[in-house]
Amino acid sequence: MSTQTQLVASLSSLRIGFLGKPMAAQRELHDFFFKEAKRKGYRSRAAYKLTEIDDKKHVLKKRDVVLDLGCAPGSWLQVISQRIGPRGKAIGVDLKAIDQTNLLENVVTIQEDVTALTPDTFGGDLFDVLLSDMAPNTTGVRTTDHYGSVRLCHCALDLATTLLKTHGNLVMKVLEGEAYPELLDRCSQMFAQSKGFKPKASRAISTEMFVVCLDRNEELQPPMQIAPAPPARGWQ
Repeated sequence: MSTQTQLVASLSSLRIGFLGKPMAAQRELHDFFFKEAKRKGYRSRAAYKLTEIDDKKHVLKKRDVVLDLGCAPGSWLQVISQRIGPRGKAIGVDLKAIDQTNLLENVVTIQEDVTALTPDTFGGDLFDVLLSDMAPNTTGVRTTDHYGSVRLCHCALDLATTLLKTHGNLVMKVLEGEAYPELLDRCSQMFAQSKGFKPKASRAISTEMFVVCLDRNEELQPPMQIAPAPPARGWQ
């Protein structure tokens, strides 16, 4: 039995074994992904979020050049580097320094604020895929955290207008809330397909989900001025 088949079988048994006990099942599922990540050498269980997104949405291809925004601690970079192959390239950007230990040769990291990124940062090169796992400094206030998350998504969309190739793909994390429909509306104006997706490795009780945008339009309208005003605290 292949490793992937074993993983699917294990997940299925977890769901069956915890029918009628959703909270216990979710804790067990969370622990499962945590243990699997540790066993496979991934830096966090977030690796399984990107793995499922790519398995179902086909975001990444061999030889792609990929920009990973908010890449710490580097688990997405591990997945990206495997999927794009040795002739692809992954560049991770984060405010925090990223440990390069055990990252493959096709991975480069930059310690920088993503709002400072321009085409000149990368020598004018464009990317096949932009990924964003960025999240605000959470406050515990759901509305504040939601708006901080949405603003980071608009930042990623702004970068997509200048750094992403025509027909390129974008995936970004968002916390659901009242500004989510406007965010999806902007995505639909920039990409041929855009839809929310919640991986199994995300906690069911969390508002976290991922907006998957495929096939960037050749002609883009000027950025929409719909990004919500920043909350008083809780984002950066």
